[in-house]
Amino acid sequence: MRILAWIMAALFPLPSLAADFVAARDLPAGTVIISADLRPAENTQKADDPSPFIGLETRVTVYEGRPVLKKLLRVPTLIERNQIVRLQFRRGEVYIATDGRALEDGSAGDLIRVLNQASRNTITARIQPDGTLHVAR
Repeated sequence: MRILAWIMAALFPLPSLAADFVAARDLPAGTVIISADLRPAENTQKADDPSPFIGLETRVTVYEGRPVLKKLLRVPTLIERNQIVRLQFRRGEVYIATDGRALEDGSAGDLIRVLNQASRNTITARIQPDGTLHVAR
């Protein structure tokens, strides 16, 4: 059985868990990554292009010299909790626009809960890239 395990390990090696890039400085949570924030890791033989990381935001603090992993990053937050936002609803010829208060943080494409300030009802809306919210139903 051990021989079978050795053969499997030789034929199907595990992917490298090491990161290609490390933080060049302390990156507090919410920092948008720029190229100066990254440097190639010492243990990598080749450093890939850092462009997939550029423009993403850190979810948690990443300390200098620590690996920068995709799971620690997210698309930048467009809407923050308690922010006053513009709500839009369109169905056929009907168009309604009003103000609301975001009850959650969110990025472009996310569905978040919003308090309609006119009716005091909580609704769900999708964040658009321009920062407006379209009512989901």
